[in-house]
Amino acid sequence: MTAPETPTAPAIVAGGSIAGLATALALAERGVPVRVLERSDPPPEGPPAKAAELWERPTTPQSVHSHILTSLGVRVLRAHAPRLLESALAEGARLLDLTEAAPAGPREPGDDDLVALAVRRTFLELLLYRAVRDLPGVTLDHGTTVRGLLLDPSRSRVTGVVTDLGERLPARFVVDATGRRAASLSWLTDAGMPVGEDLTAPTELRGFTRFYRLDAPGDALPGPLNRGNAAGGIWDHYAAVVHLADNRTFAIAVGAPTADPATNLLRTTTGFTAAARLSPHVAPWTDERLVTPLTGVRAITMPPNVLRSTARPGRWRVAGLFPVGDAACVTDPLYGRGMSLALQHAFALAELLRAHPEPGAEQSERAVRLAEDVHRPWFEQAVHDSRARARLWRSRVEGAPPPPVPPAAPGRPALAEIAGAAAGDTAVWRGLTRVLMGLNTPAEVFDSAAFRERVRLARADGAAVPAGLRPPTRAELLAALSPGERT
Repeated sequence: MTAPETPTAPAIVAGGSIAGLATALALAERGVPVRVLERSDPPPEGPPAKAAELWERPTTPQSVHSHILTSLGVRVLRAHAPRLLESALAEGARLLDLTEAAPAGPREPGDDDLVALAVRRTFLELLLYRAVRDLPGVTLDHGTTVRGLLLDPSRSRVTGVVTDLGERLPARFVVDATGRRAASLSWLTDAGMPVGEDLTAPTELRGFTRFYRLDAPGDALPGPLNRGNAAGGIWDHYAAVVHLADNRTFAIAVGAPTADPATNLLRTTTGFTAAARLSPHVAPWTDERLVTPLTGVRAITMPPNVLRSTARPGRWRVAGLFPVGDAACVTDPLYGRGMSLALQHAFALAELLRAHPEPGAEQSERAVRLAEDVHRPWFEQAVHDSRARARLWRSRVEGAPPPPVPPAAPGRPALAEIAGAAAGDTAVWRGLTRVLMGLNTPAEVFDSAAFRERVRLARADGAAVPAGLRPPTRAELLAALSPGERT
């Protein structure tokens, strides 16, 4: 479809979740009028903590599961949305100092960056929504789905969108913030534009989440956060992790292989609780004297790792169309990078469009390179880590020896080796934590000769043996699950 250019038209953001709202906020603060088109209903009014609890998001099923905002996400908020961060803290979110889990030693330059925000996704998204809603120049349309693109006569530039109601809305440019659906791929296909192949790799992961409220008096926690921002671990046949959230809430998340019927009982409250109580560092958080369950067990099959063709250089097909967040790249949710990468991408894209406002080849190529710079290092790491974890877990299910997994890069130590060394070496701990929290890419840290040598020495002197309790064997876990309720 074609439509005349309208220089005064707003930017249209398709999708009003984390990535879309952050992009709208960033664009509006740079003087660009924005119209957000969101297919779901608006969130409820009222106090944020309660409204977040009541907010139903059928179009975003992952929103009710455990999420974290890593150090990268906090850094983005501090730099670009400090009022949003201040609002979150004032309403009950909590900054966690990750160095409290470090091996003993003095603080070092850069440690102030090693923080995470304890917050439910729906809580942060609600505050972001309200911040965007209150901005001049922003329009939020609910119950509206983008079905197609409007193009200029040469069919080389997007000039607007067509909605499910048949409206033809002109746009300065269009941002695809439709999440994992990446709807712009179907828009391009329907417009007769060739679409390249996405890069994909499976996660082979199921997730089970339950939220709780802390009833312990004061600021006391049921147990230490051995991971800095979390308690628990990723072991040789399953994972179990506690994530603190806002307003004395927290989530326990359990991960298991997709092709493993024996762990289906994790869907039940009895089975889930039994697994949590067997898990090192997680068990204290199930103490009924200290915590109250707020939800049942929510189950989800995790999506594959995906780097979209629209986020890879040389593959853009039409000017004025930009994927952001999960519409550009999805990484294994077990590693908790999604929200932080979406925020980084949104604000960086807005700044690029401010600096290069003229639609065309240069703007498009810069935007694609930006998307790749933001996402590709984490996509590649997630592909490697997902594959290594899936092979190990599958071998435990099948009772076979775990197959070898090649390193993510030549000479790079395995993540398990790095984690073992980090238990006793502060330099390794800081490097690993900066990667896990998104502050540095794996290549920047893990491929340093000095870092690799410290990992080797820590392994040689025995410091690679992880501290903490022994996780249950698979047989022990299945024995605990078997008496669980079956409805």
